[in-house]
Amino acid sequence: MRELRSFVAVGDSFTEGLDDLWDDGSPRGWADRLAERLAAGRPGFTYANLAVRGKLLDQVVADQIPVVERMQPDLVSFCAGGNDIIGFQCDTDDLIARFDAALARIVATGAEVIIFTGFDLRRMHVLLRRLRGRVACFNEDMRASAERHGCKVVDLWGMDVLADPRAWASDRLHLTPEAHERVALRVLETLGEPVPADWRTPWPAADPAPWRARQQDDLRWVRDHVMPYVRRRLRGAHPGEGALPKRPNLAPFLACSPLIDRPRLVDGPDHLV
Repeated sequence: MRELRSFVAVGDSFTEGLDDLWDDGSPRGWADRLAERLAAGRPGFTYANLAVRGKLLDQVVADQIPVVERMQPDLVSFCAGGNDIIGFQCDTDDLIARFDAALARIVATGAEVIIFTGFDLRRMHVLLRRLRGRVACFNEDMRASAERHGCKVVDLWGMDVLADPRAWASDRLHLTPEAHERVALRVLETLGEPVPADWRTPWPAADPAPWRARQQDDLRWVRDHVMPYVRRRLRGAHPGEGALPKRPNLAPFLACSPLIDRPRLVDGPDHLV
């Protein structure tokens, strides 16, 4: 792999880092955690994070890939298509054709490129678990695309630790801080970088929640997250509207640094997909 002096993260809320926050309340996430470790011992290392919550694949391609082409970084992470997958309808054949074309553009910049499979939803609520086949199909297509273009694949599907409910925030779409840390470790491993801890470490033993408590939690999730999402989609709300990239320029990584173009929430705190 080429020497890493710069890293640009491209994508949606997963890469923006929702539900893993810095002390000032701004999103952190696995990409910031990765950049912090890559910057250690690399004087002059720079990092940009262009990811914006709610973006569909075509929006990521239109808004973020031209910026990558101008920046010409050494490393690019590309994770997009998840918001398309969870939509009411999704043609995975069409989605992968557009993903493959976008990946080709990023690879043409000369960067080392990493992509991500989707998560295994086998232990999720039935409303999410119904998407498991769609995710699995898209994963295999992405693996084939990565092989064609010589990219590395971060296998989130195979990370069994992410099947634990403790890996997921209350909306069941975004990772907790501990899970973001495990993803960062997995990416380091994929890149062949030193890994300070094992992402496979089991979660601490815990007693299973009583049946009634699980049912009440499911009802709260449907009320507080599923129904608001459905209402937004039915009224044609534009995903990610009003949010800006948190680190729009390649700059030295400074943990907890002030964010000038901090993303803004739209339609209240539930607009986080």
